Amino acid sequence: MKIAFIYDAVYPWIKGGAEKRIYQLAKGLADKGHEVHWYGVGWWWPESGKKDMEMDGIKLHGVCKPVELYGDDKRSIKEALYFALMILFKLRAGKYDIIDCQGFPFFSCFTVGFNSFFGRSTMVITLHEVWNDYWYEYLGKAGFFGKLTEKLMVRLTDKIITVSDKTKDDLRKIKSSEKAVVIPNGIDLAEINQIKPSPAKSDIIFVGRLIKEKKADLLIKSLVKVKNTFPDVKCTIIGEGPEKENLEKLSDQSGLKDDVSFTGFLEDYQDVIAHMKSSKVLVLPSVREGFGMVVLEANACGLPVVVVDHPMNAAKDLIIPGENGFIAEVSEDSLSNNIIEAMESRKKMVEDSKDFAKDYDWNNIITRLEVTYWEFLLK
Repeated sequence: MKIAFIYDAVYPWIKGGAEKRIYQLAKGLADKGHEVHWYGVGWWWPESGKKDMEMDGIKLHGVCKPVELYGDDKRSIKEALYFALMILFKLRAGKYDIIDCQGFPFFSCFTVGFNSFFGRSTMVITLHEVWNDYWYEYLGKAGFFGKLTEKLMVRLTDKIITVSDKTKDDLRKIKSSEKAVVIPNGIDLAEINQIKPSPAKSDIIFVGRLIKEKKADLLIKSLVKVKNTFPDVKCTIIGEGPEKENLEKLSDQSGLKDDVSFTGFLEDYQDVIAHMKSSKVLVLPSVREGFGMVVLEANACGLPVVVVDHPMNAAKDLIIPGENGFIAEVSEDSLSNNIIEAMESRKKMVEDSKDFAKDYDWNNIITRLEVTYWEFLLK
């Protein structure tokens, strides 16, 4: 097959869950002999001076020079529109069996839909989240336009992939006839297994972008109660973001200055895994996750994971309470109680956590995607 992925943020220049997913899938499909392309922002231009390049068997196409993805800590609408326009000119040059366009930011999907309408490709949309009414919380009254655009976008094709059952269920709320295929994110078990633990040890670890939705502040507040049971508890927070300064202040004000360490963003993925392997429990109190890949990564390292029960949090669907983690309410008392339970039970949960993660190895996920693409082409 000749396959193209469409997403502005390209791994490893941008290191989020969606970027890592596309990279792993694209690389795996290329290894299987498919011709794989990725159209994104040309983050490599300043260094290489080239619009197009090849990386790990993936043919990268820079549709424009590097631009800011965020404005006021929100995805830039201006960037999304610009990227969608530039994609229109780039896609005229090629014909593909499959064009897999990530659902967010939406506008590039309309560009691919235009291309597909003229029979130049079979269009697939991969949805990491469906926001629906959450748009009003995100944009206020202007959320009406986000909600409308999302509804129009999912009607561009009947070939839709979601990364979780939750996203599939949310999709049915805005497109009742939808029969999406669930293909989750994955992990590279071989890579994780060969990484050695970091010498920097901790009891609790948090990994994620430091934004309000991730609720790292709830973790810090909960640690005050956790210290009543584990007086010497140590917590490592890995990540950068606009909330970092507030979180550092909260840590000091809560009397946890010597108990909570902030590493900032770790450039090397193996360093993140090494820190996980030197910890005991991962806590992800995020109220909005389209999947929650960090849960699988922690489980693969033998760590139970504590998440929270929230309608926008798909990570909770990865937890079997008592086996690979626990699900807390969004409150200090509930989160601290579940952290304590995880700390006390962690030794007997190590093997169950590792076993749960095995089903999500990228090799299995890539095969599922390949089969799904062939089925889409035969429809």
